[in-house]
Amino acid sequence: MWTHAKQLNRGDTRGIPDQYLTEYVIKTDGLTKTYGDVLAVDDLSLTIPRGSIFGLLGPNGSGKTTTMGMLLGLVKPTSGRFSLFDSEMRQEDSLHRVGAIVETPSFYPYLSGRSNLAYFQGITGRNNQNELDDLLIRVGLAERGHSRFRTYSLGMKQRLGLAYALLGDPELLILDEPTNGMDPAGMAEIRDLIPNLATGGRTVLLSSHLLHEVEQVCDSVAILSHGKLIAQGEVSELVNSRGEDKIRLATTDNAKAVNVLSAMDWASEVSLDGDSVVVTAPNERSSDISATLGRSEIYVTEMAVVEMSLEQYFLDVTEDESED
Repeated sequence: MWTHAKQLNRGDTRGIPDQYLTEYVIKTDGLTKTYGDVLAVDDLSLTIPRGSIFGLLGPNGSGKTTTMGMLLGLVKPTSGRFSLFDSEMRQEDSLHRVGAIVETPSFYPYLSGRSNLAYFQGITGRNNQNELDDLLIRVGLAERGHSRFRTYSLGMKQRLGLAYALLGDPELLILDEPTNGMDPAGMAEIRDLIPNLATGGRTVLLSSHLLHEVEQVCDSVAILSHGKLIAQGEVSELVNSRGEDKIRLATTDNAKAVNVLSAMDWASEVSLDGDSVVVTAPNERSSDISATLGRSEIYVTEMAVVEMSLEQYFLDVTEDESED
């Protein structure tokens, strides 16, 4: 469980009123959305701690965007409830403290990046030139801020979208697939930028189906499948919750090694995978593997522990869900 101190360890929270320093930024209770006979979000209960980068994961059609739409007041829930900032205030008042990118951000192509930001800033009745300069620097567009939006690469467009979402210094950022459609270089740009956004107690809710990207930036995640929550927790805890490690090795006789190791009670599974033998067993059994095979005159030429990744965890739990 997150402690209050841990939730606020990403930066200085001075300037945030004490009554806003709540433990959880988002809570949902039985949140459900149906479209006719289609159950898009099914009885969803989430708790998202302040100061975290929280990943909302799932394949296309799992209910991620619908969930974000309900949090932003764009989609009306069929049933259930939610709160932002652990507050009883009206949703429209809470939304003043939220910045969001849902799907691809839209800007005026003939205006510069800076002019686009100034336009949207002006809609709120503000005129803060320093804020515009600071945001362009923060997202790495200071040198291209005066270039027209239509000349921007996809990565630059997404970075301008992040600058737009940061207007007014929101306490919560909701980002729906921020690297969607981008090339690897653009993905890396956004991935490197996101951790810098969760400062001063700010929380980032990130929706994505790119699990490798999420694993590198998120503290905690929730996994949806067919609109239903099937797992939630800190990334490190989830990937370590599946039990034993997998040890991959190459030997002088792989077929015989499979037979020998399969007889060991500490090896729950042994299989051939191409030119390797894969043993499901605790990491500390590595020396036992070598010794056991050596007694049978089978010698290990390579050995490596295959650590569980978030992607593998995701595949495992979604497969379990399908079987259920």
